[in-house]
Amino acid sequence: MSEQNARSVAVIGLGPMGKAMVRAFLDAGVEVTVWNRSEGKITEMVELGAKRAGSVAEALDANLVTVLSLTHYAAMYDVLGQATDRLAGKVIANLSSDSPEKARQGAAWVRDHGAEFLSGGVMSAGNNIVHPASYIFYSGPREVFDAHAELLRPLSPQEYLGPDDGLAQVFYQALLTIFHPWLLSFDQATAVIERSGQSIAQFVPYAVRSAAAFPYFMEEFSVANQNGGWASLAGLKMMEAGAQHVIDASEEVGVDATLSHTAQGFWRKAVAASEERGEPVSTYTLMINSPRE
Repeated sequence: MSEQNARSVAVIGLGPMGKAMVRAFLDAGVEVTVWNRSEGKITEMVELGAKRAGSVAEALDANLVTVLSLTHYAAMYDVLGQATDRLAGKVIANLSSDSPEKARQGAAWVRDHGAEFLSGGVMSAGNNIVHPASYIFYSGPREVFDAHAELLRPLSPQEYLGPDDGLAQVFYQALLTIFHPWLLSFDQATAVIERSGQSIAQFVPYAVRSAAAFPYFMEEFSVANQNGGWASLAGLKMMEAGAQHVIDASEEVGVDATLSHTAQGFWRKAVAASEERGEPVSTYTLMINSPRE
């Protein structure tokens, strides 16, 4: 591999995350070729120093490694399907979000066309991939990751998880499982503050202060969940009652408490299961033993 190839990459998909990746590569002195469905986003990146590809085929031809930043894996087939004859011998690093099984299927499809494949999950503070908390999960063949880790390093610190193509998405989606309800609960909490005639700005420092305990809870409950989950009948009843208090506080001021009703439903289900079995049944046990559709 020439030195020029070692310091060049293609980026396909120029949404907010794709554009952040292009900037990170350019800042690190990596030559970047870009392609996107909409011409305006290409022009924006070219003005920063990227090279324009007139087609997917041209983007693939320009570099050994192509990074995909797309909405989902279905978009990968739409995009790379335009130039499958150019995939042989290339390396595709798909940093798009999707399910683990769809990542595995995508990896097989790419390899069937003669290319190498890495799956990635970008854990970032929004689109700020240079934030200290940002990093990227990678999975796929170790030798492929090792061969191209240095080229990909400008994007964010790297966490290689293993050869299973779906593993990056297992960890990535598990963390989003935590983030999504947190984001909604923060909206609900601040809505309660505002509808109660109080200041969100005054409230937020207390929210940040309380969040400092979250790592403690995660460590404690992770140990419990490795042993069947946390549960005591009295504790479950307390959580069910506490959820009702949150619901009341929200609905008294006209704030949607759907999320809290859902939480209360889990606590009630665990209480009922515990009383039926004559022993504590955790919400973790209920979730992990949930029947598949």
